[in-house]
Amino acid sequence: MKEGADLNSNSSASREYAGLITDNLTSTYRIPSAAYDDSVKRGLRNADGSGVVAGVSKIGSVRGYYIEDGQRVPHEGKLFYRGYDVEEIVNAHRKADTFGYEEVAYLLLCGTLPTKAQQDRFVEILSAAKTLPDGFFENELMKRPSRNIMNALSRAVLSMYAYDDNPDDTSVVNVLRQSIELIARLPTIVAQTYAMKRHYYDNASLYIHNPKAELTLAENFLRLARRDKSYTDKEAKLLDALLMLHAEHSGGNNSTFVCRAVTSTGADTYGAIAAAINSLKGPLHGGANEAVMHMVGNILDNVKDPKDDGEVGAYLDKILDGKANDGSGKLYGLGHAVYTVSDPRAVIIKELIGEMAELKGLSEEYLIAEKVERLGIPKLMERKGMSMPIPANVDLYSGIVYKMLGIPEDLYTPLFAVARISGWCAHRLEELITSGRIMRPAYRSAATPQKYVPMEQRK
Repeated sequence: MKEGADLNSNSSASREYAGLITDNLTSTYRIPSAAYDDSVKRGLRNADGSGVVAGVSKIGSVRGYYIEDGQRVPHEGKLFYRGYDVEEIVNAHRKADTFGYEEVAYLLLCGTLPTKAQQDRFVEILSAAKTLPDGFFENELMKRPSRNIMNALSRAVLSMYAYDDNPDDTSVVNVLRQSIELIARLPTIVAQTYAMKRHYYDNASLYIHNPKAELTLAENFLRLARRDKSYTDKEAKLLDALLMLHAEHSGGNNSTFVCRAVTSTGADTYGAIAAAINSLKGPLHGGANEAVMHMVGNILDNVKDPKDDGEVGAYLDKILDGKANDGSGKLYGLGHAVYTVSDPRAVIIKELIGEMAELKGLSEEYLIAEKVERLGIPKLMERKGMSMPIPANVDLYSGIVYKMLGIPEDLYTPLFAVARISGWCAHRLEELITSGRIMRPAYRSAATPQKYVPMEQRK
């Protein structure tokens, strides 16, 4: 580093310095495998892969196996919201040809299915909350664009603290009020931050739409995100189904756990939800559907006949060998921490998109995703010596739905947040009401005692 370099002028000096000391840091931070024993739950996982139980919740339940004689036995996947099978909820709205996300949000927040009067009042309150606070768009979104929508979304949620007359009050009534406002406003924030990104970083024309109170959250999002504000009823209900399926997934998923951990400190709602958003931003959590679509596109670019099982299977082997796609050796969209035989969300989405994929001209992408599931699972299990079955997970097919709806990849993970905000807020309320203790896991020290050496004596 040059003497007297101004570290505040740009990042070149700090980048140069970081490069010089990286090798030393790597060895300094590395912990020998001998330091880990059975008492250390790496990744908060038990030796059998199940999650360490950190609490009890009445909100969501994920079932993918049962225990018999101390062993995990595979079982068809089930997802429950407040004890209700999510498959029954989604199929009920499909049969009635109605929107369901607002009902799911009420169920998660309030704990019961609403009556008609309760649902109407809840939707009325949500509709009134859709408008962003005065000056918020101009000051927080328009003047502070970001290349990454999740980054902008996290920052926008944190900024809402300044527009709240009572941001630090963690009483149930105040947190419920904040939760309703966040659920209502997130679709608008996501759509408008994307408009800013397109304009400032992609040199695209700027178009901004405002939400309409009488529309559902799914309808409003499509209206806000599209230049001509047009959408079909079928498109909106397809998106609504995805929002229902992504709304909750128990307290053990990373972003929900982060929300509860931050909540346990007594932090405000905006800090807890922004933390959850940042967790979801990670490619190992919310960004997996983007990785699936990149992989599907890579397969289509490199096989001559997508209908040929042999050719596609051979290319999947190359991906698993780390010689194709992104070199990671991963088949994205396969496997889950809890589900074994099936992921119920993937099963439902696959049913929803079969017919529409043909209409939207995405039959090849759908075909490849099916082949990744059918051909890839046995290959993956054989290579890893697995006896426990693994399923296609929700990410294998959700990206295809977004692409069918003309939604750009920049918005895949933000839409996940738009859906999951209901679950996060419900878990925040449950943590506030039932816990009363700060979460504090332990880390065992692997450092050895050292004697302080004066600087002039160091080598």
